[in-house]
Amino acid sequence: MSDDVPVTAAPEGARRGEEEAADPAGRPADRPWTALWVTALALPPLALLAVASWFGRWVRPGADDWCFLPRVRDDGVSGLVGQFYFDDNGRVANALLVGAYAKFQIAGHQWYPLVSGVLVVAVLWAVASLALRRAGLRTPRGMPLLLAAMTTALFLFVTPNTYKTFYWPAASVSHTLPPVLACAALIPLLLARTRRGRVVAVAVAVLMATFLATLSEETAIVVVMVLLAALIVSGRVVPAADRGFVRLWCAGGIAGTAAGALVLITSPGSTNRRERFGAETTSLLSSDSLAASLRAFAEITVTVVTTWQYAGAVAVGVLLGLLCRRADGTTPRPPAHWPLLTAAGLLTLLVSGYLCTVIAYPVFGGRVSAPSANRLWNDYLLLYVILLVGAGALLGSAVRRYAHRTAPAKAVCAALCVLVCVGPAIALTDLDTAMRDRAEKWDAQDRRLREGAAAGERVLPYERLVISQMLEPFSEGGERYWPGGCVADLYRLERVTDGARGR
Repeated sequence: MSDDVPVTAAPEGARRGEEEAADPAGRPADRPWTALWVTALALPPLALLAVASWFGRWVRPGADDWCFLPRVRDDGVSGLVGQFYFDDNGRVANALLVGAYAKFQIAGHQWYPLVSGVLVVAVLWAVASLALRRAGLRTPRGMPLLLAAMTTALFLFVTPNTYKTFYWPAASVSHTLPPVLACAALIPLLLARTRRGRVVAVAVAVLMATFLATLSEETAIVVVMVLLAALIVSGRVVPAADRGFVRLWCAGGIAGTAAGALVLITSPGSTNRRERFGAETTSLLSSDSLAASLRAFAEITVTVVTTWQYAGAVAVGVLLGLLCRRADGTTPRPPAHWPLLTAAGLLTLLVSGYLCTVIAYPVFGGRVSAPSANRLWNDYLLLYVILLVGAGALLGSAVRRYAHRTAPAKAVCAALCVLVCVGPAIALTDLDTAMRDRAEKWDAQDRRLREGAAAGERVLPYERLVISQMLEPFSEGGERYWPGGCVADLYRLERVTDGARGR
């Protein structure tokens, strides 16, 4: 995955301050020690992901999972797709991914964190490597992996509720994986060199955008806003030779999103959902709803901006700016239109984040900005982390050009990359204890309910096993039955009763 390629000598007359040592072995990015410590910095976030994936063995179903499991068991994945399209929400792509893990029942929930975590790292690693290579930049071996690993760790674990972001498959499929899949669509774009490659890239953009529109409405909004921003700035930042292709790729993505959104909006399930939550166009765009959404988004913004661990994204970006260079060995300059890119990125993030809050508000109300609903932020949170990495790269480039010594900046950034992993590691340890305790109780209750059903019982008590503010039957003081009916369906019972009241 390294983008390391043979280096040519720096051109004669290179500007003072851009020249590197004549001996390739003397260049900082070519030294074995540099490659070693850069690669070593990727180990803490990767270890965080590995440990978190290992803890996934304690995941047990909850909330919506109770309803997915019996449906897939009895009617297969196609039955779940039909339920989503005709009854629930119209998200047919969402149903396909949910069915893919629910088909394996409890084991699917336990393996999901490992599979999704590896997928996130692999996609971001590939995108980072190809983007650096396409930009004509050389970095020490291990830098693309460090970028991917740190971005993954910050995206998955620096959240108010890691369980709903990483461990709850239903939430991950709807809000965590979609932005990563959107990044995956960049891979054919970055690889395209020939006419055939460009045709494939545009086709992938159309298909992926259509898929995402029926997977997550919020991510579809972010995708459209990013593509519109790219179209607007392409006249200045994209070379003339590639401008037509990039614009066609963006237009294909927007068209694919529109096609998927049409399938979603016209589905009976989407109509039922809007009626159920009062999210018709009139209420969605009312002044009260828009104002409340703005307040909620402001609260989310304050929460995210004041989470200091995201400074790790800036730190890894600074390292990239300090260590990268052109293929000829010279120090790269910041993009000529970096103010335009910065403004476009910030505006895209703010607008897409607000629009995501607007469409989520009718369903979640004031809870949309609460930590228990943080999974809803993930659709634009990955964009936030990536923009921080880009800002750090600009800062690192400035430090490199004007500072006499860059070693102190490298040391500070390296220490920060390690430090930001400490808090999530402690939080994961506490979460592991809670997950293990719930898993033991869940397994014992699972055996009791299955044995009771096998013995001919039709009504059995169920005791709530709550973790990370997940919904369970008999919430709200025992008044809310959902998803008790789905629990009964899973165990082939007529009904479950509140075990806490019986006790």
